[in-house]
Amino acid sequence: MSDSIYKPITTDGLARRGEVTTTHGVFQTPAFMPVGTSGAVKALTAEDLESCGAEIILGNTYHLYLRPGVDIIKAQGGLARFNSWNKPTLTDSGGYQVFSLKETSKITDDGVEFRSHHDGSKHLFTPEKVIQIQHAIGADIIMAFDQCVPYPADRQLAATGVRRTHEWASICLKVHNELLLSKEERPRRCHLFGIVQGSAYKDLRTQSAEQIVSLDFPGNAIGGLSVGESKEEMERILAHTIQYLPEDRPRYLMGVGYPEDILMAVSYGIDMFDCVLPTRNARTGNVFTSEGQLIYRNAEYANDERPLDPNCDCHVCRRYSRAYIRHLYNQSEITGMVLATYHSTWFYQKLMRDIREAIEQKRFESFRKDFLARYTQYE
Repeated sequence: MSDSIYKPITTDGLARRGEVTTTHGVFQTPAFMPVGTSGAVKALTAEDLESCGAEIILGNTYHLYLRPGVDIIKAQGGLARFNSWNKPTLTDSGGYQVFSLKETSKITDDGVEFRSHHDGSKHLFTPEKVIQIQHAIGADIIMAFDQCVPYPADRQLAATGVRRTHEWASICLKVHNELLLSKEERPRRCHLFGIVQGSAYKDLRTQSAEQIVSLDFPGNAIGGLSVGESKEEMERILAHTIQYLPEDRPRYLMGVGYPEDILMAVSYGIDMFDCVLPTRNARTGNVFTSEGQLIYRNAEYANDERPLDPNCDCHVCRRYSRAYIRHLYNQSEITGMVLATYHSTWFYQKLMRDIREAIEQKRFESFRKDFLARYTQYE
């Protein structure tokens, strides 16, 4: 039986409040992980992330493998020392990025052959290699290699994805355990999560969940959602799948990031989230606020003296106006991206703190209802 890294604290209906323990510390759940694709959350420093309240960030195996390269990160003592983020880190397997490059990749039962988006060089990701890369990067939580199929996917393709995901997960687990027993890896310990696939087919989701859970990972993820399906379809598949995931392990919904979707998923018992939405949108003129998404680049805010979010107490909203941040954006001033990104990151971490508090106080559903009632103003 795998080590238990999840400690339950309380529940409110199906919503869960807990904490996850890793080599680089403990993070509270439900948690949202800012995405640091190449080892950094764009426009933010480690100090910024800490002041926003982030306790875990995500790195991307595909991007870090290509640049700066595994050898450099390993020589620097691992990602935590390299980027000075001395808190927990999760790395995804790179599977989603590789499969999204379908024009330049070839998928077989052995793995995925792809060309770098930087220079066109050819590479091969196998389950073995992906685990070796993530161990060298030094993340606290690493992900098994999976096949994420597009949406919509015909049943045959979805079934093939389930089969490969299971076969690759078994190989990943074997390699992971061998590395943990090696002398080099013994001083620290990372935790491997399995991923459930199956597209929008309930029976395939059941099959995949049962296969992945049988491998006894210390945490489990649901992949292949938020890839183009409707919100109703996402909820239907999530509600079906999560009932097969054990309650004593963290449950991670990959790539889901709209506040309303996070609240929905928390109501079913999801513990972990990640998405590029808050930071990517902020850099392109759109921030998340307590009243909905605000497209601050719009001309109507040219003379608006209000903060991005009148209900926010982050240092950006305490000091800077919409008019000023819009001006910076229109002048392509980097400072504008920094300020907008900081606010949206703060907003997401504040949302997760409020969710955790609401679960503790047994008022999660009323919190969700009140939040969504306010959140529609700018839609």
